[in-house]
Amino acid sequence: NAEDKPIPGGSERILFVDDEKNLMEVWLAQLEFLGYRVMATQSSREALELFHNDPARFDLVITDQTMPHMTGDALAVKLMEIKPDLPVILCTGYSERISEEKAKELGIKSFVLKPINRRKIAETIRKVLDSQ
Repeated sequence: NAEDKPIPGGSERILFVDDEKNLMEVWLAQLEFLGYRVMATQSSREALELFHNDPARFDLVITDQTMPHMTGDALAVKLMEIKPDLPVILCTGYSERISEEKAKELGIKSFVLKPINRRKIAETIRKVLDSQ
């Protein structure tokens, strides 16, 4: 049974972006619990600045799609202009304008529909990082 398997973790460095403070804090704690080194921000602009200042500092970016100032897909494109091989996981609500096909065309490595559960995000993180 898949639910009996331990939830996979890791030690990679993740930049987590979600404009909803409570979600950002929950996922920061969840990902740290799994062993990852996480920096979290509510601002796509701040995420871009953090990344721009030190692209080597992050192994993976997880971003929400719907955020003020810059959507998750737009942020992903800007981050991949800085670091072309950067894996990005985009989290989105079901009804939003971006499809999995569109995300893949942009170079986004994985697409996770909300609500996100810990096992799903943990397995997605490992799949994306292990395929690099």
